[in-house]
Amino acid sequence: MSSNDFPLNPDEKPFDLPNGAKPKAIKPRDAATLVLVRGGREVMMGQRAKGAVFMPDKWVFPGGGVEPRDARAPAAAELTAETEALLRQGGAVRRPPRAFAVAAVRETKEEAGLVLGGPAGPDLSKLSFVCRAITPPHRTRRFDARFFLADAEAVLAHGEPEPGDEELLHTRWFSMAEAEALDLPSITRFVLKEVRARLDGALLQPPFLRWRRGAHTMERLSAF
Repeated sequence: MSSNDFPLNPDEKPFDLPNGAKPKAIKPRDAATLVLVRGGREVMMGQRAKGAVFMPDKWVFPGGGVEPRDARAPAAAELTAETEALLRQGGAVRRPPRAFAVAAVRETKEEAGLVLGGPAGPDLSKLSFVCRAITPPHRTRRFDARFFLADAEAVLAHGEPEPGDEELLHTRWFSMAEAEALDLPSITRFVLKEVRARLDGALLQPPFLRWRRGAHTMERLSAF
């Protein structure tokens, strides 16, 4: 179940404003992102390439589109019942919840060179669900993205990030203050704020961000 939608404050816009003419609305693509935290003080981020079509030059967390193979990939442990239930909320969930978590782990390896887990695969139970956000209509690229949070030590992600598939450049660990000072997309800044609140001890249900009735709206999802 979830609470009712409500408009966000005027100064709290989770999506960047559109530029130019509005194209025809397209169906959003499922995507997943991982916010990896080290020592409770640092987050891993990388800069998108200058020539990237989507969010060029912006600093983001590793992430990308969900693929069919993600639903079947092996894992050392599955999602907790609560996380799986949360991932089913919000309607229009077309995939097994684990596919989103596996995609976030896979993209972290592909973009930042960090392998999570051991020979049996990642421990998905160590990933918590932080946020769901659907890109507003009339964007040239739209995503229905799920953001996950994990402690680097808990998911056995050791060492420094390395160059991956060239989608994410200069990937490294940043303090929270350093991360907040980067050139971030609005949604990344919003999620970073949620992560920082959780690390400070706040008990928050994942927000679900979307464009409804001509405005940005947010609801807090509840698992049961």
